[in-house]
Amino acid sequence: MAEQEIPYEQAREELIEVVRRLEAGGTTLEESLALWERGEQLATVCQEWLDGARARLDAVRGDEAASRD
Repeated sequence: MAEQEIPYEQAREELIEVVRRLEAGGTTLEESLALWERGEQLATVCQEWLDGARARLDAVRGDEAASRD
């Protein structure tokens, strides 16, 4: 996914801005839908980063556990 090339922090900040704009209202239905779709994309990117970080941590923990046995 090309979106995953966005750093986690950038995706998170953009997602916060999307949520802020949606909560503020004052946008057309079309704009709101576009913001919602972008928010979904950004949420997916953030989740992929977090899942990747968790997998890396789990791998390190597994290596440490294996080396103690």
